[in-house]
Amino acid sequence: MRRVLAVPAGLLAVAVLWEGYKAVGSPDGTVLFGVRVLPRADDLSMPHLWTVGQRLARPELAGGDPVWQVVLRACLFTLGITAAGFLIGALVGLLLAVAMQRFRIVERGLLPYVILSQTVPLVALAPLVAGWGGTLMPAWATVAVIAAYLAFFPVAVGMLRGLQSPSESGVELMHSYAAGWWRTLVTLRFPAALPYLFPALRLAGAAAVVGAVVGEISTGTRGGIGRLIIEYSREATSDPAKVYTAMLGAALLGLLVAGAVSLLEVPLMRHRRHVEVVTL
Repeated sequence: MRRVLAVPAGLLAVAVLWEGYKAVGSPDGTVLFGVRVLPRADDLSMPHLWTVGQRLARPELAGGDPVWQVVLRACLFTLGITAAGFLIGALVGLLLAVAMQRFRIVERGLLPYVILSQTVPLVALAPLVAGWGGTLMPAWATVAVIAAYLAFFPVAVGMLRGLQSPSESGVELMHSYAAGWWRTLVTLRFPAALPYLFPALRLAGAAAVVGAVVGEISTGTRGGIGRLIIEYSREATSDPAKVYTAMLGAALLGLLVAGAVSLLEVPLMRHRRHVEVVTL
């Protein structure tokens, strides 16, 4: 219940901060030593939230569908790509974590490159992935690969830490039962890694959304929320509220993915506690 209430509470806090700053902020922004440290608070840069809500209900173009329907279709398109990238990234991260836990030499040799992979700018990597894919992959699959590239890292690092979390006494107890590596992994290490896995999956879900949006923008993939942000940004001077409708859709998409992972966490963590009680 606390997690459910935290979402509307967080959205309400963001709305209060937005309108509060717009009420007291300077229309020209705040400049310190020649550098603007706070944004402009005029209607062109920061439209009122109710203006954005009204723009969602109006047609995108004359005689066209309402903006909320266009944004919803774009979010659903990006959600499918995000789901594919998230699943691929999570699977790759899990396999890497298991391999690094099993073989110390793999951890020493591979972990630095796993960390180094996240230092590559995504806007530079996305066109390369699109070029490598060429005609072998459709445009959406290229974006899914970019999303998986961001999603695998938190899963690999978090799962590795979780697999290494059991105490030496627990591992020695499994050895005393003549349990092999696989039996120890399934019975001891995987349940112990669940508290580390789900925070990593939430980060991976958010990262997959970011990767999908940036990938759509960088590769020019049409139909998703990333491309919609670019198209609406061209009308920023004449219709600023329209730009924020697409950004609002992208933000809600990230919350949806994180919420879906949290819902998966509840039954699995309850099962883990039940297993621990039975074992004790």
